[in-house]
Formats: sequence, C-alpha cells, structure tokens
Amino acid sequence: MASFWDSYKEFWSERFSFLSNYSNAIQRDRPLHPCTDSDVDQFIALDPVHGPALKSARDAVQFGITGSALGAAFTAGYAWKYSRSLHGAALSFLAGGVFGWTFGHEIANHALQLYRLDTLAAEAKFLEWWKNKSE
Repeated sequence: MASFWDSYKEFWSERFSFLSNYSNAIQRDRPLHPCTDSDVDQFIALDPVHGPALKSARDAVQFGITGSALGAAFTAGYAWKYSRSLHGAALSFLAGGVFGWTFGHEIANHALQLYRLDTLAAEAKFLEWWKNKSE
C-alpha cells in the first residue's frame, strides 16, 4: 500500500515541479514586500537574458485582460439579448471572461512569440533578484 502512495506522490510532484521554482519566495517566514513597476523595469535593464522574457510575459497579461473583458461583455450581451435571464447572463459573463482570457493569452503567445522564451525561468530569476534586493 505504501508503494502505491509513493508512486502517486511522485507522479504529482513531477507534474507540479514548477512550484519548486517559487518555493524560496513563497515559503518564507516574512513575505516579500510588493514590487513596483520601476523595480521590474530595473530588473529588465539589468538582466539581458531574462529581462526581455519577463517584459514579454508581463506584456502578455494585457492581451489576457483585454480578451477577458471583451469575451465577458460580448457573451453576457448575447445571453441577455436572447434569453433575458439574469443568471444566464451572469454565467455567460463568467464563462466569456475565462474564454477571453484563454484566447487573449493564446494570441499573445503567437504575437509576442512567447513559445520561444522561457518565461518561467525569467519569473523565477526575477523573484530571486527581488528577494536579494529586498533583504
């Protein structure tokens, strides 16, 4: 029975191994101070390898926000137009927001060529830099 749980734990720890990249910033006695946009810009200027990847990853968020807002508004509008149901429009608003966020990030992935960059490593390097700077 113990071997089953060990293999199950090993399976999921492999799937979520990216969480170990953030463990030094998340599992702390005192949380890190929030960073500002000027801190991010300073890191982007200092690190020629991970700086552009971090900038592209942060720019991709704008695509997601825009897609989420458009998706939520349009799907809720269509649901309200055809059903006149408040709960249907609210559910469509939520679903449209999720779909729009997903499509927005997919568009950003292609437009900003995020598939060529290691954005996870850039975020991890930024967190390491921010931890060293704030201490």
